[in-house]
Amino acid sequence: MLLAMDIGNTTIALGVLENGELRFLTRIATVADHTEADYRPVMEKQLGGWAEKCGHAVISSVVSGLTGVLTACVRDLLGVEPLVIRHDLRLGITVGLENPEKVGADRLVDAAWAAEKYGVPLVTVDLGTATTITAIDAAGRFVGGAIIPGLRLSLNALSGGTSLLPHIPLDAPKKCISTTTTECMQSGAVYGNAAMLDGMIDRFEAELGTKC
Repeated sequence: MLLAMDIGNTTIALGVLENGELRFLTRIATVADHTEADYRPVMEKQLGGWAEKCGHAVISSVVSGLTGVLTACVRDLLGVEPLVIRHDLRLGITVGLENPEKVGADRLVDAAWAAEKYGVPLVTVDLGTATTITAIDAAGRFVGGAIIPGLRLSLNALSGGTSLLPHIPLDAPKKCISTTTTECMQSGAVYGNAAMLDGMIDRFEAELGTKC
């Protein structure tokens, strides 16, 4: 079995896969200043008996300060050296950018998996702390994309930067034309982002010169 770890800015996902199928998934909070001593017992508790079943591990990280910390945790718990995703690995795609080492591992993983599953050209969208949109051309080259504040980040900024707008749950209201403050904010966040993504994908396809 394979332990796959995705170290994000808000949460760290731990998944156990067998023959490509997800068997177990759990999440822990991302705390940038935590050490191996902080994370090891949390990982051990969250994984339970799954840890001893994993003979391989892979890490995708966008929090550079925690990559080494969690690599050490995996090494200690599983007794294996995890593969850390980098641009120079054989991912089935190439990075056609001037500074490929600066591309986030999350975007590389998205692109590599999508290219294998769906073929190229393609556009990937990843909604997390930030929303990333990535273009892979017909030659299988990662040619760039866009990074946008994520839905929750945007809502928190809206609530925190105004005196009357509340902190609200991130749900879709029944109608785009909403009548309460909460639903108006939800409409802007959910339907506004959906419309933005539709428009960005149209623009990506126009610049790539092909439907994806």
